[in-house]
Parts: sequence; structure tokens; C-alpha cells
Amino acid sequence: MDKIIAYCGIICSDCPAYIATQANDWPALERLAAEAREKHNQPDATAEGTMCDGCLSGPHKCGYCAECAIRACGIERGVANCAHCADYPCEKLLDFFGMVPDARVVLEQVRQELSLGA
Repeated sequence: MDKIIAYCGIICSDCPAYIATQANDWPALERLAAEAREKHNQPDATAEGTMCDGCLSGPHKCGYCAECAIRACGIERGVANCAHCADYPCEKLLDFFGMVPDARVVLEQVRQELSLGA
């Protein structure tokens, strides 16, 4: 399977919600929803609401991904992910990287590949 890199740099194809959705693995989706209810203070989390087809395609977006400002910006700008944006890194991303530093590593690698290919 090819890597699916979200606008923000998270690798969607490595996400348990994405993997369970693509495999139609309802027990795994139920476990993820239970984890969200118990560990992440999301009392209304359901298996159906946990389904995700990745940030870049498909009808299902789990949790915050459906309303993510970084994702909305990437769609508006028509970029494959934020590494392709002329304004990279923006303030939204810098704040996000404080919480998810691995996402910055991914986007920096994409930027490096883009500069080598240019």
C-alpha cells in the first residue's frame, strides 16, 4: 500500500482508524471508539464515527479530521499536502507541530524531495 500523507503530515495509511475502515474491521472500529470514549473524553464516540478513508479522499473522516482547519486550507489551496504550499510552514502548522512533531518530519522529507526534483 502506498503511503497516504495528510495535509498536516500525519501518515493516514498508518492510522488504526484508516486501517480498520479499509479492512471493514468492525471489532477494531468498536475498540477505537471505546478508547476514544475512555481515554480521550469523547463520550459520544461510535464505531461508525471512527471510520476514516484518510484525509485526502473518501467519504469517511474520523474525529477532528472532518473539521480540521489545516485540511480545509489544503483543499482550498489545491495542494497534495502542506509541504507543497508556498506558505509552508504557516502558523497553523507550527502550532500543530508542537503537538505532533513527527508530522513535521514527514513534511520536511516531502519538501526535501520536492527541492531535489525541481
